[in-house]
Amino acid sequence: MAEAAKWYVVHTYSGYENTVKATIEKTVQSRQLQEQIVAVSIPMETVTEITDSGVSKTYDRKLYPGYVFVKMVYSDDTWHVIRNVRGVAGFVGASGSDPFPLSEQEVYDMGVEKREIVVNYAVGDTVRILDGPLSSFTGVVESIEVDNNSVSVIVSMFGRETPVDFELDQVELISQ
Repeated sequence: MAEAAKWYVVHTYSGYENTVKATIEKTVQSRQLQEQIVAVSIPMETVTEITDSGVSKTYDRKLYPGYVFVKMVYSDDTWHVIRNVRGVAGFVGASGSDPFPLSEQEVYDMGVEKREIVVNYAVGDTVRILDGPLSSFTGVVESIEVDNNSVSVIVSMFGRETPVDFELDQVELISQ
């Protein structure tokens, strides 16, 4: 059942994000709802500020103040559990109807859930391009930048070798 869970955005009163998250997690434990409400998240970023005196100060800041993200299987029961938490203003979505879940791409772009990409190729390996206009072409890996989610591949086109950048999951190792 947890496979059917999707991310929803819950609007909270200002400053209530942590309280709402803690209350939802406590309710999930006490009512045994782990199969219906899978995760609760407040996306954060680490910020380093340098004060006037030159001292650097590092702290975590909410990416989306006033919002909590909940991964759940949407039903009347889960809606009532979330909606009745103190500090919740409601779900983000069309008013008067069911809330809209976030798409996989929105979840990734907003930093709610990180995708882990396993790179099973290295510099010098021959790879097949899986996506885009060069789909099914092959090339040799020139460089890999995991932090930027990119790989540079030398592709032979029209008799010339050309470096082309792809996302890490757009190429696969050709078994040798």
